[in-house]
Amino acid sequence: MLTHKTTKLTRSHDGIVQLIGNTPLIPLRRIFAEYPIQLFAKLEMFNPGGSVKDRVARSIITKALAAGQIDQATTIIESSSGNLGIGLAQVCRYFGLRFICIVDSRTTNQNIQILRAYGAEVEIITQPDPDLLTARIKRVHALQASIPNSFWCNQYANLHNPMAHYATMSEILTSLPNAPDYLFCATSSCGTLRGCAEYIRDQGLATKVIAVDALGSVIFGGQPGQRLIPGHGASRIPELFQPDLATGVVYVSDADCVAGCHSLLDQEAIFAGGSSGGVIRAIAQMLPSLPANATCVAILCDRGERYLDTVFNHAWIDQHLPSLLINQPQPIIERENVVG
Repeated sequence: MLTHKTTKLTRSHDGIVQLIGNTPLIPLRRIFAEYPIQLFAKLEMFNPGGSVKDRVARSIITKALAAGQIDQATTIIESSSGNLGIGLAQVCRYFGLRFICIVDSRTTNQNIQILRAYGAEVEIITQPDPDLLTARIKRVHALQASIPNSFWCNQYANLHNPMAHYATMSEILTSLPNAPDYLFCATSSCGTLRGCAEYIRDQGLATKVIAVDALGSVIFGGQPGQRLIPGHGASRIPELFQPDLATGVVYVSDADCVAGCHSLLDQEAIFAGGSSGGVIRAIAQMLPSLPANATCVAILCDRGERYLDTVFNHAWIDQHLPSLLINQPQPIIERENVVG
C-alpha cells in the first residue's frame, strides 16, 4: 500500500475534485439525422476520473468526512465493476485515504490498471457466490469485520449516490432553453436514475425518464442472465431502486451496446463506453414512437478507452458476438519521404 501524505480532509472543493461535474451537453445532429427530434448528449466522460461515478465518489466521501463517519485513518472499501472504483480511488488519493476496491473477473484490464495507478488495493472475485455481485459484497462484509475503522461506501443503498445527481439534472436544465421531453439513463446502482428522476419530480417537470436496462438484469423484473458489459444492469435489485423512478424501461443486449458504441464513434466521433452504446440503441428502438421535435437527452456515462479489450476489440467481438457486423478499421499505411 502506498503511504499518503497528510491532507486537509475538510477542503473538499480544491484541486482535482473541483473539476467534477459541469460536464458538457452537446447536440448530436448526425446519428439520427433522418428523424425530427433534437438529441443532446451529456458527456460524463469529461469528469476528471472519466465517468459519471466521479460525482458519486466525491459526494459519498465528502459527506462522510463532514459527518465524522471517516477520518484520516479510515480504510474505504467498495464493490465496483470499475467506474465508481476509479472515482473513489481518485478522491481517496486526493484526501490521503486508504482504499480497497473489490472487483470481479468481468472488470476490464484497463480499469484494474487505472485503479492500481491511483494507489487502490484491488481484489478480484472470480467465483460466483451465487453471482459475482453477491460474492463481491460478501467480501466487502468480510473486510469490514476484519479491518478496524473501515467504511463501506455502499453505492447500492447510500442516498448520497442519487443526491449527487441532483446536480446532473440541474446542469442539463441550465444548458437547455426548456426542460427535455425525454431523459435516457442507463441503470446499475440506480443512483443516476433516482437522482435525476427525483429532481424532475421535485421541480414539477414533465420530462419522461426512460431507464435503459441490460438484458439479463433483474432491476425491473427481468430474467437473470449473462451480461458481458460491466457496470450496466444488476443481478440483484439495488436498495436505491424505487418502482416509480422511470416512465418506461427499454432493454438492450450486449450486441446493442457494442453496435451503439461504434455508431457513436463512426457518426459523432464520440469515444464512449458500453452503457452509452446501450442508451443510443434504446433511443433507436423508441424513435418511431417519439413525437416530432421532441427534445431528448442521453447521459453517456464513461470513456471508450476503458473498453479497448472488449467493445472496441474486433477479436473479442468475433468471439462473443459473432453475428454482429462491425466495420474493421482500415490499416495504417506508413509513408516515408512523400513529396507532394
